[in-house]
Amino acid sequence: MADKNLMNDQELESVTGGEWRVVNTGDYRDAAIRSYAGLNAPVIATLPNGTQANATNNFQQADGRNWVYITAPVQGWIKGAILGYAY
Repeated sequence: MADKNLMNDQELESVTGGEWRVVNTGDYRDAAIRSYAGLNAPVIATLPNGTQANATNNFQQADGRNWVYITAPVQGWIKGAILGYAY
């Protein structure tokens, strides 16, 4: 998948607020970033393990999972556990 929605370096430097967390799927797969919280939401981008993501304090539960909204390097929803959030 082409991640055309990812921010460039200059845009990333201007991101403020939130909390920077490291993507860790626990295996070889990239993390899916979705347009809204839930497994049926369209995937708008993917992030490889080790990528820094700026997580907001906007959390939702959907499909038996906890989701968090990220604002960088792309805007969208990711499973909270992938960013190390334990509920």
